[in-house]
Amino acid sequence: MSHAFKSWLVALSLLLLAGGCSSPPPAPALDPAALAALVWPKPPEPPRIKYLQSVAGPQDWGVELPWWRRLADALTGAAARQFVRPSAAAEAAGVLYVADPGSQSLWLLDRPRKQASQITTIEGEALVSPVALALRADGAVFVADTALNKVFLLGRDGALLRTFASPELERPAGVAWSEAAQQLYVLDSRRHRITVFDGNGTVLRHLGDSGRGNGQFNFPTHMALAADGALVVTDALNFRIQALGPNGDFLWKFGHNGNGSGDFAAPKGVAVDAGGHYYVVDALFDAVQIFDQSGQLLLAFGERGEQPGQLTLPRGIFISKEDKVYVADAYNQRVQVFLGAIATQKEQAK
Repeated sequence: MSHAFKSWLVALSLLLLAGGCSSPPPAPALDPAALAALVWPKPPEPPRIKYLQSVAGPQDWGVELPWWRRLADALTGAAARQFVRPSAAAEAAGVLYVADPGSQSLWLLDRPRKQASQITTIEGEALVSPVALALRADGAVFVADTALNKVFLLGRDGALLRTFASPELERPAGVAWSEAAQQLYVLDSRRHRITVFDGNGTVLRHLGDSGRGNGQFNFPTHMALAADGALVVTDALNFRIQALGPNGDFLWKFGHNGNGSGDFAAPKGVAVDAGGHYYVVDALFDAVQIFDQSGQLLLAFGERGEQPGQLTLPRGIFISKEDKVYVADAYNQRVQVFLGAIATQKEQAK
């Protein structure tokens, strides 16, 4: 069996993995001096990425679940609630949203209001596999559930605003919202394409199809919207990152299968910062690699492990307006937060 085929089989198994046992809680944090030294690259090179914190549950974000839920947990002897297998995270204005298929829930951790909620049902329908998130400018959040084949739009208080669904939608694995176009892009992994909805939930068109050519996909898993409107897609089993225009026109691509720096073994989450750098999570490398648009590797951070700055089968990634990088460290049961390259450089320049 060839090495490339083995890598393909491993990546496919990771892609289709929907269950799995919970891993032990992350190892105790390092001391403050060691945490402050968690930067990439290592000295004497100037730092470009800086570790900030790990969030395993509401307490780490400085908020608490409602008193009645804490009381119920205390009466039943339940352990403190924390993430089980977070798949995606997003943050804006101090509100952290976490899609957690391990606990079949969406977490809303609202630091300004000092409130936390764990949403397991939406108007009587239980969440099964919430895996992807996208934010609207007003703080509403889109949540894609791959098992229900739906995308829910929830307000900041968790109330349902709208449901996006279609008989043609089979496995919504990624979502991106265009404020300018008022359109929702839903990445359908099983149909190897992107379905475009208007803001009211009407299907407008489909972008892409199955294949290895430009503008085609092979089980795509994650998606991000760049500042220029490009849809940046993790084309997982083609082992590449591919960008399409809002109307589906092919723009560019980079990446190939391999075990070396800059290669892809099991590419997952993708995000774009304000400087046009592309951050790609790789679940087998347990790392995040940063590229320019040509596919040139600029930097990588992370390694296998449970300590801060280490990762175990990471999934999604999100970059906030403040250039904070949120990585869903799935099998360490946490979200890790880093200061991105642009903000770190600005901090160093002061």
